[in-house]
Amino acid sequence: MHPSECKLLIFDWDGTLADSVSRIVESMHVASERSGYALCDDLAVKGIIGLGLPEAIRTLYPGIGDAQLVAFRQHYADHYIALDSEPSPLFDGVVETLGAFRAEGYQLAVATGKARRGLDRVLKSHGWESFFDITRAADETASKPHPLMLEQILAHCGVRAGQALMVGDSSFDLQMARNAGMASVAVSYGAQSIEALRMFEPCLSIDHFSQLHAWLGQRAH
Repeated sequence: MHPSECKLLIFDWDGTLADSVSRIVESMHVASERSGYALCDDLAVKGIIGLGLPEAIRTLYPGIGDAQLVAFRQHYADHYIALDSEPSPLFDGVVETLGAFRAEGYQLAVATGKARRGLDRVLKSHGWESFFDITRAADETASKPHPLMLEQILAHCGVRAGQALMVGDSSFDLQMARNAGMASVAVSYGAQSIEALRMFEPCLSIDHFSQLHAWLGQRAH
């Protein structure tokens, strides 16, 4: 994709905009312990960040039953919400860069593995209830890497897949973009290694959020 073609920027939340990966890992470990399951290592937990919570739990614990899944989810939510009483900080440059994108006329969206309740809570904590054109959460659509949430965002914004970019830190983000026929941008500072993300052929890899603005600044005027 050439930067001049882009009209819509779609962002993952955890590990892309917000520095929340360590909280997710801790909450998953606590939920595992309280549910009586052996703890997975940190790398395994980071590997499921981006999925909806039920899909993430079933990936880590394939034999878990429906009732146990409900209890596990509750343990996870209880711990995460307690940690989130002070919201996870946004990565350096996110506020300024998103503000610049908004001023330059881009449409902005969020596509996250979070549940709607959790997403609304963090948006409110940053005063962003009405900042994005549309947000989609995993419990109101199909979980990543299914392309449904991207298709819903495109339809809402009236934009073609070729005019949009998905920005994320996980293989699920980039695979979802590929499944939707959309270009992607990989961030190196989130849950998964940049080497793993490059397998999905993102059009850009960034080490700092503001680098996306510099790349898009190459737009033809």
